Amino acid sequence: MGFDWRTIFGPALASLVAIASIFVDRNVIAVPDPAALYVCVAALAASLGGTASGLISAVIAVAASALFLFDHGAVHSYDLPHLALLTLTTGGTALITGLLHRRLRDALKWRERHATAARLSTALDQIDIGIVLLDADTRAEFINRAFRDFFSLPDEKADSKPPFIALMYHGRDTGAYELPEDELTHFIAERTKMMRAGDRTPINIKLRGGEVLRFCCTALPDGGRMLSYTPVTDLVRHTDDPADADYYLSLRGGAHRFPINYLRAAE
Repeated sequence: MGFDWRTIFGPALASLVAIASIFVDRNVIAVPDPAALYVCVAALAASLGGTASGLISAVIAVAASALFLFDHGAVHSYDLPHLALLTLTTGGTALITGLLHRRLRDALKWRERHATAARLSTALDQIDIGIVLLDADTRAEFINRAFRDFFSLPDEKADSKPPFIALMYHGRDTGAYELPEDELTHFIAERTKMMRAGDRTPINIKLRGGEVLRFCCTALPDGGRMLSYTPVTDLVRHTDDPADADYYLSLRGGAHRFPINYLRAAE
């Protein structure tokens, strides 16, 4: 329980009501037992500071009500059910209000996370780097617009959370890769093996349309993978020695850096 003002406000208010009612009853004018007011205080405390704050306020309320009754003389038998009812009422109010407070807080946090995820998704759809986020079971949780365009992936299939192997087979079936037919099976097997191992070694993927993509896999803490497909057609030139590809990529900030660095292309 955090000791901020929301947490201590309820117990402080309950104590203030108790002290004020006893003082006024003793020195100014006789007042009735403020039991109903204590219920409101318990509800307010739980709504601001949570269940713990509400329960502490309820305990203060019952203790103050008992002192109030003692201050008026001997406690009669009919006062005990009064205290028991006050205990149940304030305690129940604190529990129910605290539960509603927690659910509302969780709902607000989920809404914030959802809004952040939506903004991030929109931003990733604006870049020219293909991004695929896989979960621990290698199913695609997110596929941005660039990847869909590179491999002519329909939105219906992309949004169905396909496994990584299904994305590879889609590229094969649509003739996306610039590879002989007899090499495709080995190519898919090697890419799948690298992805499962979290191998960060970047490789070039040549597409039939003439584009060259630099593929890189990043292992995530939750067991998932982030796959990036960076267009490097302007750097990996057919007239250059393929062994010099890493040198050309270094002009753009290096092959292992986060994809945003590739946006600053060397002219």
